[in-house]
Amino acid sequence: MTARLSSDAMRLAIPALSLTLLLAAVFWLQPRAMSYVGLNLLFNLAVPIALATIAQMLVMAVNDLDLSMGTFVSFVACVSATFLRDDPATGMLILAGAIAAYAGLGVIIYLRDLPSIVVTLGMSFVWGGLAVLLLPAPGGQAPDWVRSLMTVKPPLAPMAIVASIIIAAGAHLLVMRSSLGVLIRGIGGNQRSVERAGWSIVAARATAYGLAGFFAVLAGIALVGLTTSADANIALRYTLLSIAGVILGGGEFIGGRVSPVGAVIGALTLTLAGSFLSFLRISPDWQIGAQGAILIIVLALRLMLNRLEKREKRRR
Repeated sequence: MTARLSSDAMRLAIPALSLTLLLAAVFWLQPRAMSYVGLNLLFNLAVPIALATIAQMLVMAVNDLDLSMGTFVSFVACVSATFLRDDPATGMLILAGAIAAYAGLGVIIYLRDLPSIVVTLGMSFVWGGLAVLLLPAPGGQAPDWVRSLMTVKPPLAPMAIVASIIIAAGAHLLVMRSSLGVLIRGIGGNQRSVERAGWSIVAARATAYGLAGFFAVLAGIALVGLTTSADANIALRYTLLSIAGVILGGGEFIGGRVSPVGAVIGALTLTLAGSFLSFLRISPDWQIGAQGAILIIVLALRLMLNRLEKREKRRR
């Protein structure tokens, strides 16, 4: 038990350390960022990325991978900037249907034994096409209540940081402390054992995908609240960012090993990396590659620590 706790703590320590070092570097390059307004600008887009990362984490917890995350969030953003503002009831029905479709994907992938990468890649074209039909050109407008919520100014810390803490705490309770979370992670760890225990794998995977769709819907709504309008391609990068955030936060592609708190920290780190690279005057064309380099460095550190842990266990 103690070894497991130390391993989990180490998984969380690496992304926390990377975020701290990156934040210190930003403050060193731009001291004015060390303020309420500065932090708000640095982490302005952290909330939708964190929500998308949690959505991706839920899919990865059952050993799957969602390559449609970016286009789905873009579709939700288009719905939010059109129907959710002009006809809230219809907008809510569309978003509820999208979540149900996500849950259905989890069922189809399991029952037909299909590769999740192939299915979600195909769905990315579906979501992208629907987004273009809704908004052929950038436009729309965020609902007033969404805009008001995303621009709230808490007294102690910017909204982005406060919301990220709430997201991390809520996701931790859902995934790590609830029986549902244990079941979802159990499928990723040993699906046969879960099935032998009498649990429905179909229902569990549908729930995991449905929750992923729910968090992705929140990500799209939050994004529109920040940008005030939408575009069919507004969140295409979220697919790679969400996967990178989960891995950076201590998660793995297989085994049901995920960390909700680490995933949110990973999302914050990737958000901050963009600002840090801008301060270094690195061209936006190179920023994606630089973010990948940061991810590789963190993964290399984690691999070294895992090897050290294995050596210590052998000595014992």
